[in-house]
Amino acid sequence: MDRVAAVIVDIVRSRALADRTAAQRFVLEAFTRAERDARVVKPLGATVGDEFQGVYADSAAALRVTTLAALTLPEGIEVRVGIGLGEVTEVDGDISDGSAWWRAREAIDEAHRREGAGAPAVRGWSVGGPGDDAVMTSAVLLLRDHVLGRMKARERRIAAGLLEGDQQSVIAARESISQAAVSQSAHRSGGIALREALDTLDAAMR
Repeated sequence: MDRVAAVIVDIVRSRALADRTAAQRFVLEAFTRAERDARVVKPLGATVGDEFQGVYADSAAALRVTTLAALTLPEGIEVRVGIGLGEVTEVDGDISDGSAWWRAREAIDEAHRREGAGAPAVRGWSVGGPGDDAVMTSAVLLLRDHVLGRMKARERRIAAGLLEGDQQSVIAARESISQAAVSQSAHRSGGIALREALDTLDAAMR
């Protein structure tokens, strides 16, 4: 298989949640929504415990899907993401192997380490091989997590709508606010900048 972006996802502080089964369902629903019209190689699916795995065409696709999913999760549920850039080899049925998976595991471990080492907003990291854009992807993740960590619930919904291509007038009607209020919120929260950054990466990868 060509070089792809393997993604490992887990639920942050899952043991403290009152209903882990519901949380797992919310994660799958958020990623199913985020994967619409995305360049998906293998949709995100549950594996063991509170962990999920999926494969996307490249780092830009993985960034867009994981960002939109994070924005649409219910309040109180967060996910941690490891993006591994490399190869994925199908072994048997749903079982796969390859450098992208090893690097995704290394990446999510690094995200967890950074979170526990004084950077509580960190929710993602990327690892790749020679010539991959993993350093750039990790830099985008750091900035993304900083922006998302400061967003309020409505700002997240507005940002999600923008990433899905909704017109500001449509978002305004859904939120029962003016279009001007949507625009102000999107600029102030970083939602517009986030959309433009992800669109720029998508264009560069295609």
